[in-house]
Amino acid sequence: MSFQDAYAALLERWGVPVEHFDIAGTHVNVCGPPDAPPAVLLAGHGATAPVWFAVAPLLAERYRVYAPDLPGDAGLSTAPPPRTVTDLMTWLSGVLKGLDEPLLIGHSYGAWIALTYALQARVRKLGLIDPTDCFTGLKPTYVARALPMLLRPSEARYESFIYWETQGLPVDPSWLGLAALGSCQPTARPVKPQHPRSFQDLPQTVVVVADRTKAHDPHKLAQRAASAGAAVVHLPTATHHSLPALHADELIAALGI
Repeated sequence: MSFQDAYAALLERWGVPVEHFDIAGTHVNVCGPPDAPPAVLLAGHGATAPVWFAVAPLLAERYRVYAPDLPGDAGLSTAPPPRTVTDLMTWLSGVLKGLDEPLLIGHSYGAWIALTYALQARVRKLGLIDPTDCFTGLKPTYVARALPMLLRPSEARYESFIYWETQGLPVDPSWLGLAALGSCQPTARPVKPQHPRSFQDLPQTVVVVADRTKAHDPHKLAQRAASAGAAVVHLPTATHHSLPALHADELIAALGI
């Protein structure tokens, strides 16, 4: 199956009508009532927007949901990839133009993008799902395990990495197949995350911690997020990459939306 076919097949799993918009070369998947308040979903690096297949239809009951593909990453966006944090924020500002104080939710690298944006712009509420590089760094063991997949991408290496991190939890085969294909697509180097210097302007924020994550120390993440003023909710059985697909109902409850 081609990457495009796998992408379309996973979008069908959303189970609700999905519209597709091109915003200056950014592919955005949209669902939910047009007059509902906006909710924006930012996927982790390489995961692509369809990864929200379990979360988006639940949100679409009350929100107009927007799920963009980050330019330069796996996905359907064709805009030039952002090279700096400023480029990244300019890109997201363009995607969100006209949306009044959206609910902004990100997972992993997408959570870092969401937090960085929310510290300088107005959002209704911020949801950070097992965020990386926001309150704590990645574990060296996680980085070391990911390196072979990043240096010599293959579907088999990607799948092996995901199975290692999810530790026996069920992995959706349609998402895994799409993400594995995406790992072999030509992509740009992602913008290197910069840890926030201050959380003084942090909006109402919920941090969801995957207690079995291998990406970072979940206890340190929880402590630092709470110290920054965020509400912290633990998902005891979740790992970093079992989110957001496997625990949708828990996520919605945890985020209070």
